[in-house]
Amino acid sequence: MKKILILTAGFGEGEDVAAWNLREAIEHLAPKEARIEALDLLDSSYGRFHDLLRHTFQAAVNRAPRLWHGFYQLLGAAQVVEGQIDGLARLRDSLRDTLNGMKPDVVVLTCPIYGFLIGEIYRDGRARDFTLISLATDAVVNDSPWPRTAGDFFAVTNEPAARALAAAGVPEEKIRVFGFPVQLPFAQCEKRIARPDLARGGRARILYVINGSRKKAPKLLDRLLEHREWDVTVCVGRDTGLDEMARAKAATAKDRMEVIGHTRRMPQLLLGHHAVISRAETGLVQESIAARCPMIAFRIGSGCEEGNFSLLRQANAGVSAEKPREVVDWLERAFRDEGALLSLWQKNLEPLGRADSALNLARFVLEQAATPVPAPAANLRALPAPAPSENVEAGRRLANGGAKNGRLRHIPKELLLCDLHTHTTWSDGRLSVPEIVDFYGQRDFDCLCITDHLCDPKRLLGKLVNLTGLVIPPDELAGYFEEIEREKKRAWAKYDLLLMTGVEFNKDGYTSKTSTHLLGVDLRQPIDPSLDIKKLISEIHAQGGLAIASHPHEMKSEWGRNTLYLWEHVEEYAPLLDAWEVANRDDIFNPIGLKKLPFIASSDFHKPKHIHSWKTVLYCEKEAEAIKHCIRVNRDVSLTLYRDHRFALDERKLRLPPIENAPELVEFEEPLVQRG
Repeated sequence: MKKILILTAGFGEGEDVAAWNLREAIEHLAPKEARIEALDLLDSSYGRFHDLLRHTFQAAVNRAPRLWHGFYQLLGAAQVVEGQIDGLARLRDSLRDTLNGMKPDVVVLTCPIYGFLIGEIYRDGRARDFTLISLATDAVVNDSPWPRTAGDFFAVTNEPAARALAAAGVPEEKIRVFGFPVQLPFAQCEKRIARPDLARGGRARILYVINGSRKKAPKLLDRLLEHREWDVTVCVGRDTGLDEMARAKAATAKDRMEVIGHTRRMPQLLLGHHAVISRAETGLVQESIAARCPMIAFRIGSGCEEGNFSLLRQANAGVSAEKPREVVDWLERAFRDEGALLSLWQKNLEPLGRADSALNLARFVLEQAATPVPAPAANLRALPAPAPSENVEAGRRLANGGAKNGRLRHIPKELLLCDLHTHTTWSDGRLSVPEIVDFYGQRDFDCLCITDHLCDPKRLLGKLVNLTGLVIPPDELAGYFEEIEREKKRAWAKYDLLLMTGVEFNKDGYTSKTSTHLLGVDLRQPIDPSLDIKKLISEIHAQGGLAIASHPHEMKSEWGRNTLYLWEHVEEYAPLLDAWEVANRDDIFNPIGLKKLPFIASSDFHKPKHIHSWKTVLYCEKEAEAIKHCIRVNRDVSLTLYRDHRFALDERKLRLPPIENAPELVEFEEPLVQRG
């Protein structure tokens, strides 16, 4: 099993995009041969301070680019970082613990600060037992801190960046040009999606991504809609105000304008449009290049954006504009004469675009993971990994063969660690579906149910929340089920993790006593969220799923609206529900226990730190029907306050005093403690 660690930071949009796209590409190429973790250790180490720093960074990029550029140069000075290394002690220790716990074959960095810290960790001359790859996502790397960081290889986006690193002293044999790792659909859909041919009378298609200059957006939309021969698609993200404004304008041009909120279809949109209007953000610039969709950069706002746009300007493959009138003027020129200028821009983008960049970089990372690295001298030896347990093999046979005649095959009972209430980026979670599968799978969980929020569109609050992008978009519910279904096989094959599809149905009223959150666990297909509560429960049961009351009592430890409707009507709903959450994250609801209602405990997971929370432990067969039956009858069910065993074990090692003449130590591939 190749072990690959990707370290990123939530500061730069390009850094995060590159990290997750690379992770997806590696998983695509080697779903069973590679174990991957993509981590933001700054977030896990500094929490709210990191969030404040990230927001400060974003404000600096947008409003004071020169100030940020100066700070970035200061960060790149090795002597400054080394002088402040004590201030980064928590991050350094977290990085050391992660390296010791995972023992990766390859470490990929998208943020240079990790490179300095790795140099600090190994400054005593110890050899690293992993290959270190620095992934520089900036289009221009002049005055970059990367050359002063430790690294075996430097992956860059273009030839100018490679020349800049070489001029800064990085040996040429260490530099690899892969392009920016864009999403896989660019390589997969490139030949299947065609833009209308302007030379044959096709209508011009324009994509407007409103990610800046919001005050100018209404005026620009008015000017775009003046051209009745153009079709316009507008992406408003999670901004409810922009959504309302854009939909009001679209109502006057129904056949020519489409409004999209938060979307996962950016590759398909870029491949299907002739031009894109947007800020010159790193990820979007690189994706437009991969799609050969020329960009009109509207109101460039930061030094980073200037560097990104310089690629397009130097190649004569895009233009910038400060005013809505200038944007429309450039589009008129581009589409004139059957799109002659547009064709020139598209042709000039071809040498820059690498639709398969993520796949090529992933192949290189996997090759490095398979290349032996001389291990550091130490008095440690590794024991061989144990053979799969009888229970795991039995569970695998059941998953492959299924049940016969509605009866379960015999599988030994075992203790199962479960979390049946978690959220992903489909709603307001921090991790995507593959990322949360890896996160729980690498922590030896047995059963995971993803339950993203789905709002009742008939309620006023539901209508408003549906515009935020913080719940499953109603028109993408089928895609949500499809993605989890695809991940089920990988979760079982790679981690022996039983993955279930679920939904948290949100029926929010104006008060806590009129609000309900209901979990549907192990669903087979979408359910209309506008159904009344009893009908919802009936539909969940019709699919063989569990209907569970989510945080039904008053929460003390977390800010948020209480959802007390089911508890206020407990006598009415107790016979209908399969279980009630007796513990949610850090809260325990004693009245649920006193009522002797069937119970589970859940993390209500939204981001990695929520793993430290209440969980359910079952004693039953590792199979979906057995798990649901165990919860329904509520026998052999218990709860545990989970703590991540990997870090606990590392801390225990660090506290052991040195022993003179100690025998040779034994290093285990996996921790001895398998539960928190």
